[in-house]
Amino acid sequence: MAIKLLLIEDVESLGRKGSIVSVRTGYARNFLVPQKLAMIADKNTLRMKERLQEEREKQAAIDLKDSEAVAKNFENKTVNIFVKVDHDGHMYGSVSSADVLHLIQDQLNLVIEKRSINMKHHIKAIGTHKIEIKLKEGVTSSVNVRILPEGAVIEDEVAPAEQPSEA
Repeated sequence: MAIKLLLIEDVESLGRKGSIVSVRTGYARNFLVPQKLAMIADKNTLRMKERLQEEREKQAAIDLKDSEAVAKNFENKTVNIFVKVDHDGHMYGSVSSADVLHLIQDQLNLVIEKRSINMKHHIKAIGTHKIEIKLKEGVTSSVNVRILPEGAVIEDEVAPAEQPSEA
């Protein structure tokens, strides 16, 4: 049996603030209502719907502006991580979304949520991998993650050897 609720906050994969949704009673009773994410839709709460939708539209404009600014910071950026490898060049372990999050925070000084990092599987190979970052309001960007074996030198940081002058 389903129950109709008015969402007070955005709920991922369910709806946005001010939306009327139909969910199972257990989900409503055990999660949405106790967490103050939704309330039962009756005559009184339906009056709040327009106010909540207006608030959501204002918040969406702010979130979109912030997400676009963060997305610009990711353009053409690369983060580096050094990993242990065996004699054949195979990695011990893998690089997870949590590792990528820490790299972004440490090397790019950007704060994002872990759920924004869109990785289907852990990275288990050395090389450069493009990772999609999904920000609020559907804004997407990407960052390059360069996985290097321990002891390797990053090409970008190597200065070219000076040529001896012919005097």
